[in-house]
Amino acid sequence: MRIENSFIPVDGVGEKTERSLWESGVTHWDAFDPSAVGARQAENIESFVATAAERLDDGDAAFFRERFPSGSHWRCYENFREETCFLDIETTGLDQQRHDVTVVGLHTPGETTALVADRDLTAERLQTHLDDAKLLVTFNGKRFDVPFLESAFDVDVEVPHVDLMYPCRRLGLTGGLKRIERETGIERDRPDLSGEDAVRLWREYERGDDSSLETLVSYNRDDTENLRLLADRVTDRLDSDVFVARE
Repeated sequence: MRIENSFIPVDGVGEKTERSLWESGVTHWDAFDPSAVGARQAENIESFVATAAERLDDGDAAFFRERFPSGSHWRCYENFREETCFLDIETTGLDQQRHDVTVVGLHTPGETTALVADRDLTAERLQTHLDDAKLLVTFNGKRFDVPFLESAFDVDVEVPHVDLMYPCRRLGLTGGLKRIERETGIERDRPDLSGEDAVRLWREYERGDDSSLETLVSYNRDDTENLRLLADRVTDRLDSDVFVARE
């Protein structure tokens, strides 16, 4: 499913009207017929499509962050798949005020970067990675990763943000990332490691054990790169459930 199949960003158009449009054959902006809806809705749709098409041609992902309901940001994935940043962080605890970010993993197609505290993890580097992305994908990032980074580094996320925890719940996939990975057939190199181990590994590194940092970065890389595999599977299933089934 692509942005161009969506009508819910239009003022006055909800999921019921959008579904009605799809069922009548209007499954793409180019197929819109003003007679399919009332005059006011038709005017709103035509106005939105004219603006949105230009913004999409320009690659202006931030425009769609504001126009799509947050629960539908996953619809942007197919358009911006190659410019998506998959992000996962490690910390010394759960409290933004008392604990620190130790590793930030950022994966884009073909490249994974690990920014490490007291080495290369800076607000400037982090913001540069975020600014280069057209879409951000996390797991529980809306409640944890992004607020933690905003508090610690004062960074801004301007693009659509797909927190996979919520579309997973929509598909009946519950629990933590590793449990959902198992349910969807995604494997990792070190399935025995957990968030508690991530804290332990950082403390061991602080005491001089460089191999613990290597293990921690590898663990974070699994988390970050597996987000791409999960995003592919989740959006495929949502496409089938939400859109394809309505054609």
